[in-house]
This record gives sequence, structure tokens and C-alpha cells, in this order.
Amino acid sequence: MAATRSTPVVLCVGIVITFLLNACNVGKHLPVKERLYAGTDIVIKADSTVSKDEQSAIQEQLATLARPKPNSQLFGFPYKVALYYLFGEPKKPKGFRSWFRRKFGQEPVLASAKAISSNIPNWEATLQNQGYFGSEVTGELKESGYKARGVYEVDIKPRFYIDSVAFLVDSTPVRKALNAAFRRTIIKKGDPYNFDNIKLERERISQAIKQRGFYYFLPDYVSILADNDSSIHRTRLYFAIKPDMPEAAGVPYSIRNVFIYPNYNLSTARQDTNVRRSYQSDDQFRIVDSTHRFDDRLFRDIVAVKPGRKYSSRVQDLTLSRFINLGAFKFVRNRFEPDQQGDSAVLDVHYYLTPYPTKSVRLEIDGTSRSNNFNGTQAIISWRNRNYFKRAELLTINANAGIEFQVGGGEQSITNYRYGIDAILSFPRLVSPVRFRYDQRQALPKTNITVGYQVIRRGGLYALNSLQTTFGYAWRQNQQVEHVFQPFNIAYVRPSNITTAFIDSAISNPFVFRQLVLIRRSEQLILSTLYSFNYNSSPRSNSPTTFRLTANVEPSGNLANLFFNKRDENGDKVIFGVPFAQFIRVDLDARLYHRVTKNVTWANRIFAGLGATYGNSKDMPLPLTKQYFVGGPNSIRAFRARAIGPGLFTRDTLREVQLFQDGGGDIRLEANTEIRAKFNKYIEGAVFVDAGNVWTYSDIGTFGPEAKFSPDFYKQIAIGTGVGLRIDLSYFLIRFDLATPLRKPYKTEGSEWVINQINFRDSAWRKQNLVFNIAVGYPF
Repeated sequence: MAATRSTPVVLCVGIVITFLLNACNVGKHLPVKERLYAGTDIVIKADSTVSKDEQSAIQEQLATLARPKPNSQLFGFPYKVALYYLFGEPKKPKGFRSWFRRKFGQEPVLASAKAISSNIPNWEATLQNQGYFGSEVTGELKESGYKARGVYEVDIKPRFYIDSVAFLVDSTPVRKALNAAFRRTIIKKGDPYNFDNIKLERERISQAIKQRGFYYFLPDYVSILADNDSSIHRTRLYFAIKPDMPEAAGVPYSIRNVFIYPNYNLSTARQDTNVRRSYQSDDQFRIVDSTHRFDDRLFRDIVAVKPGRKYSSRVQDLTLSRFINLGAFKFVRNRFEPDQQGDSAVLDVHYYLTPYPTKSVRLEIDGTSRSNNFNGTQAIISWRNRNYFKRAELLTINANAGIEFQVGGGEQSITNYRYGIDAILSFPRLVSPVRFRYDQRQALPKTNITVGYQVIRRGGLYALNSLQTTFGYAWRQNQQVEHVFQPFNIAYVRPSNITTAFIDSAISNPFVFRQLVLIRRSEQLILSTLYSFNYNSSPRSNSPTTFRLTANVEPSGNLANLFFNKRDENGDKVIFGVPFAQFIRVDLDARLYHRVTKNVTWANRIFAGLGATYGNSKDMPLPLTKQYFVGGPNSIRAFRARAIGPGLFTRDTLREVQLFQDGGGDIRLEANTEIRAKFNKYIEGAVFVDAGNVWTYSDIGTFGPEAKFSPDFYKQIAIGTGVGLRIDLSYFLIRFDLATPLRKPYKTEGSEWVINQINFRDSAWRKQNLVFNIAVGYPF
């Protein structure tokens, strides 16, 4: 009976093996006298002046340009072609065989002598464009069984270098403009000849000429002449204006009229663009706005194209960029009308602006689930006015309310409530009695004012009340550098409703006692000044590496210390009976991104922060709102939020610690590295390692001496690793990260390193060590 039962199984296995063996014989399925293209081999024969690195780069580049691309292979076997032929020719376009071919197979790529002959001139042109003049490429098909490979021999000649660069000019206006463009040429003597760089130089010359009023000028009107000296392998380059350039391209244009239509709409276009209804502003703009919805001074700030001045493409691009980034207009379009005024060529400029609705209301409802078993919801209602003082000022008023409760906490479970209101007023200009110097060729500066009040009620334990207001400026120095200066930051934090149950629990629980001390200390007035410096590497660079740097400096209490001398019973200086904090806080956030391949990016971040207290706050930690924390979805992902430090202190293994307002540190060091791989348009994967901790600067009374920063800080670093999945929905990215600790800075069974304890089959280990994070956006 056993043998009888196994017969169908053996038969099925035999059929499958037969099919596979039949498919493996790919050659018999190919058309008669055809061979499967198996790939490209490139043999480099280079002059002694061509370095090994150059040869490798050329070989890689030519391999990328090679056509056709061979079928996918596994250990040299074209498995997708085998699957393509596995079930034979489909009989129905929508049958199983057709579906299987489309899903798993790949049509064979056949070897072609025509493809070889097509690659040769393309490769030779590529070498010539990079200065390897006279280089030659030969190639042939070499057959082996049912396969054939393209074998090429590349003879690379010495590379040519730039000997000199000259611009051929005369007294005509356009050639005078060409002469002015010479000063910023990107091609220098000694550079290797590269036609791509020469084309970039032609584009730069065209832009420079257009910025001097030549509205119709194009890059094609720039002629490039090369004089090669083969004896020394040097090239002399000459840039000139083509003699057959259209006459209009050599005429400089000036701006005659600037028309602005700030209420443009397709349904009322005829009325909104009736120039007879226009009026002239103090800046000589012609504005068609019967409702006077916008103050004329708004356009003085935005429109850099001025009547009577020469046309400039740079000024035009800046004006459009300002209109788009202003946030008041949904659509922005412009049109130029050339005309002749006497002997001069002039342009009338028309700006068609479709505004957003001035007022709007938005409701957001969020649900949260945290790794510390807290779940909750929050509602935010926002009211916006995009034109509060009729100069595109943005006033936003937000009211929020939320609840957060713990699941599975038993008798110790707690419910937190949060509610508050804030207002943000943003001016698209500098509001100051003192004029700031900024690059007016960049985006408009902003003045921001915020006022907010927030209340957090932690169950029946206590409440924290905070009132904050800020006043500051943000402006761009250039495309890479941005400054933020907030001369006034005022925050008042006051605890209230501290219950007797909370105080009684602090008597028997040292950790709760520390929390009580922190909460009582948190009543403070913070008067600080903040300066931020932001740097981004050039967005126009073709480099695979980009860099970002953010530096913050925040001193607090200096001016108050000079003008207020009244002290309380503890000896602290006070304002209206409230002690004010004195500290300086400095931090640095550096990020480096390197594009390894088209779909793989290596992302890195280093963060270092220091907060030092003095005067009124001497021997105390930073105020809670200014402390540093690590752990959580945007920090060290293998640890729960705020579960690390300061120093060797830990909250990671205590279940009840998340119930209270926990403290952070005055010093923070953190490093993160992550490999991001894009699988398709929507799905990305990641592998990451995070490391860091926080420490106290001088306070040892709250968390003990092991929390203080010391020369042995490197022995107290927490390290974690994990994998991530990201879903890119274009407008936002949803991130899922699963991580586990590699090193816990506090003692764990006598060893900080816990790699040897990893056991995914143990449910207790998984519960204690696996941390699942869900977040929106990249962590850095």
C-alpha cells in the first residue's frame, strides 16, 4: 500500500523534473541560427599616460552604455528565459501560459552583429567627448554553444587637457556681454578636456548674456572652437557668438510696463485682466485689482522686475520663485510682450496670480500607539488667514486636545490629557526698526511671532502648565545658507495640582522621588535668545554626496541677570517672584548622504549637544523643556523613547517609569547610519545602526553620580540595530522600523554587550528587546 500511495508523488516529481530539463535546454527553443546574448567583455589597451583608475572608470562607463542588455542570469544560467519557454508557446493571449510568461519569464535577448557595429561609434564618440582623441574601438561576436558574447577591444589614446580659454569679442552689445561673462568661466587651464563641461559653460554664458537684457538669446548661439596640439596633447578653446545668429537675439531689451493681476481667474479672466481698470502703484507697477485685496507694498517686496531697467533672466526667475513660495497664490503665470519704442526694444511683463481663499479651517484627528503601551487620540483644529494685514501675512490659530491612556497597566495604569492653543503670525518681510543685510537675490526673509499655552495633566498626579512666546527672523544668505535669529524667546513653566497620592508614593519609591524633585524644580521663567545656522550642499551639484549642517546657540538669562537683582528665600534672582533660568545650550547636527547606486543611498547623522547651567541655575539640570533625550523612532530606535540615560541610569527595565515626567540630560552624543534601498516606486527597505546617550553636566542629585558626563563616557554608549520598511506615497512616507539593542550601557547580567543574548524564538526576550516603531518621514 505504501508503494502505491507514493506512485502519484513520484510521477509528479518526474513530470516537474522533465519540464525543468526541457526548459534548461534553452538553445533548442531559440530561432534557427540565433544565439542568446550573454553579455559584454571589454579589453582595455591604454597609453601609459592613462592611469589605472581612468581605465577602470572608462571600462565601467562603456559597459553601462553597451547595448543590448543581456537576460537575467543565475550562476551563468538564463533562468528567466528558461521559464519563458517552460510551458511552450501560449495558445491563448489570456491563458495560463501567457500569464506565466509575463509574470515569471523573460523574452530572450538575441545576439546581433548590428548591435556590435552600433556600439562602436557611440563608444568612440564618448571617448572623444572626454578628450581621448583618436581612440579606437573594435568588436565582434564570439559564439559558445547557444550563447554569444560581445567582445570589444578599446585602444585609448592620451587624454587632452585645456591649454587656454579665450572669448572672441568686438564692440557689438551682445559680444560685449560675452566679454563680461568671461570673468566667471568654469573651464580653467589644466583641466581635462570634457565636452559635458564645455556644454555647461555654454549654458552659463547664455544665462549671463540673458541677464544683461538679451531676451531672445539661446545657448545654441554660442559657437565653440577647439584648436588641438597633438604633440603636447593640449587644447585651446575659443567661445564666440555665431555670425548667423538671429538679429533679435543680439538686441538688449528693457522693461517698459509691469502689469500685475492678483485676482486672476479663468472664469473672470476678461474682467480681471482689463488694463483700462489698472492703477499705478508708487513703484510704477500697473495693477488690476478693483477689490484692493492686496496692499501695493506687497508687490514692491516681491517683484524684482522693475520698469525702466534692463531685462534679466535671473531677476525674472527670482520674482516667480518669490510669488510661488509666498503661499498666498495657488497659480502663478507670466507673459512677456516685446515691442519697439523708438530706437529701443522694450518688454511689457504680465503676471497672472490666482490667490488661495483668504480664510480656511482645517480639522486633523490623529491616533497614536506608543511602544510604552500608551494609546490615544488627538484633535487639532486650525484657522488660517493668508492675508491678515493685506500683504500676504499668514495668521494661523491652532487649538488642540488629546487623551492618552495605558493598556495593560493594571492598577498603575494612568490617563494623560493634553490641551492648548497657539497662534503663529508670519510676515514675508523683515519687521524691525533695524535693517538686516541679506541677499535680496534670494527668497524673501520672514518675521515670525508665536504665542502659545499648553496644559498637560498626568492622571490624578500633577499638571504642567506652559506659556511660550517667540519673536524671530529667518532669511537666506544664498541657496546653501539659511539663518534663523530669535532675539526673544520667553517661556514660563509651572507645575500645579500635585496630589498627595503622588507625594506619598515618592516617600517609598526613589525613582518617583526623583520625578517629584524634577517637577517641583520645573517652575521657571526662561528668557533666551536663539541663533540657528543651516547649510545645505549645492542643489545643482552632480556629486553623489550631499551634506547638511545645523548649528544652534541659545543663551538664557543674561540680560535678566543684569537688570533684575531681587532674590527669593533660596537666593535665586526672580522676576515677579519667579526664578529665571540661566544656561547656554549649543548643539550641532551634521548629516551626510551618499548615493551608492541609483537605488541605494547611505545616510549618516552625527549629533552633539551641550547645555551648561550657571548663576541662578548653578548645579541644576537644564529646564525640562530644554533637556536632551535619546531613544524612540527618530533617535536610537532599539530603545523606547527616553529609555536611555542619563549615563548609566536606566528606565528601560522599569515598567512604571513611563507614568511620570522623566528627565533627560544636559549633554547628548548620537550617531546614526542607515543603508536605504529603493525596491520600486513605492517600497523601500533599510538596515541601520544607532548609537548614543545623554548625560548630566553638573547635577548629580537627581540621577546619581553615574549620570554625570566623565572621561569614560564612551563606555556608556547604547547601541542598537534593525531593519526598516518604508512606503513612499509621494506626499509623505510611512516608516516601519524593527530594532533590537546590541549594547545596553547599564549592567545587564555583568555585560553591556547583549548580542549573545539575542533569541528570536524566546517570547520573553522579544517582549523585552524588540522595539517596533511606526513614524512618518525619514528619521534623518
